[in-house]
Amino acid sequence: MHDLRSVIEKNVSDALAEDLGKGDLTAELISESTAAVATIVTNESMVQAGRPWVDEVYRRFDPNIGIEWLTEDGDRVRAGSSVARLHGPARALLSGERTALNFLQTLSATATVTAAYVDAVSGTAAKILDTRKTIPGLRLAQKYAVRCGGGVNHRIGLFDAILIKENHILSAGGIEAAIVEARRLHPGLPVEIEVESIHEMKQALRAGATRLLLDNFTVARLREAVAVNASEGDPPALLEASGGLTMETVKAAAETGVDVISVGALTKNIRAIDLSMRFGER
Repeated sequence: MHDLRSVIEKNVSDALAEDLGKGDLTAELISESTAAVATIVTNESMVQAGRPWVDEVYRRFDPNIGIEWLTEDGDRVRAGSSVARLHGPARALLSGERTALNFLQTLSATATVTAAYVDAVSGTAAKILDTRKTIPGLRLAQKYAVRCGGGVNHRIGLFDAILIKENHILSAGGIEAAIVEARRLHPGLPVEIEVESIHEMKQALRAGATRLLLDNFTVARLREAVAVNASEGDPPALLEASGGLTMETVKAAAETGVDVISVGALTKNIRAIDLSMRFGER
């Protein structure tokens, strides 16, 4: 994982630049000497993620702003709960409010969805993975949130692992040719290959594949793939189920014996958590 500190700093710099521009014109209505207290409240149940981003937002305005966190990232927080209390210059608290809440509501949304999928497969050995289907500019932030929700990170980008998909296979001249070339070019990197049928899976196993992405397999086909892997894998490959899996179907997929399940919805189809910052409350 990249240096998260530098990622947070860049995320916050970009967010404040687009929101503040040359300055908060409305906050100028308030005297610089006016102090305020505020409370961040969640209006719905959530798994929290994003605390370091909120801290960084307010550090930029005034390092003396006090933030008392009442919850930790990864905590399951009930609707109506206070998650943080802040005190300091009213101007700074107001100017940072939207940016701070944007990070907290978005990352908590990813953590909350992730936790729901993790709960859905509890009792099985399968782990829930994220994908590259992230909000542009927030990939590492969302991957942090996935971990807060109990999920596991897949590759970060195109640079840290090889995932050979259908179009790569066609362009490279077939499954075996693609695997051989991947190992020749990057012998130290993980190599995974996508297969769309049991026939392609057997080809990949014969070529020495150690990780297979089972794309849009039905539950029955996943069960068959697990059996084939056990009998023909030497050693058996790690099996990843992916494509079309929902909260209603993920448990059945996990029960087939696959090792991991990747879910684009963790980062792609999220709905922001409903949060409020209430002034004048202790």
